Amino acid sequence: MPKFLINHIAISVQDVDASVDFYQRVLQLEEIENTASNSKTRWLSLNEGRQLHLIPRPGAEIKTNKAVHFALSTADVPSFIEHLKRIDVDYTDWLGTPAKDYVRKDGILQVYFQDPDGYWVEVNNGG
Repeated sequence: MPKFLINHIAISVQDVDASVDFYQRVLQLEEIENTASNSKTRWLSLNEGRQLHLIPRPGAEIKTNKAVHFALSTADVPSFIEHLKRIDVDYTDWLGTPAKDYVRKDGILQVYFQDPDGYWVEVNNGG
């Protein structure tokens, strides 16, 4: 059986410009060229060849819940939490407690926040 790596995450967004702005402001992701098509889909780099594809779907109903999320890791979650506070982005623990982080049973520190379309993003120190 071949081994698999994540190549990209693709999400539908109401306003692609607002979503690009959000992800650049919150996660400081660099926009990269959409090499797949001439569409209005915009790509952001998640480093190491991984990408976040923001697919414009104005008027589409986007339903999410916290169990459907993507997670990014950083060695310094406390610094990231301070960044969220500075830019006024609300965050919660898994249970939804506002402005609270959470340490999982395995010792991983995590926080959750939502993008403009309601998608949940987890940031943890799981490496």
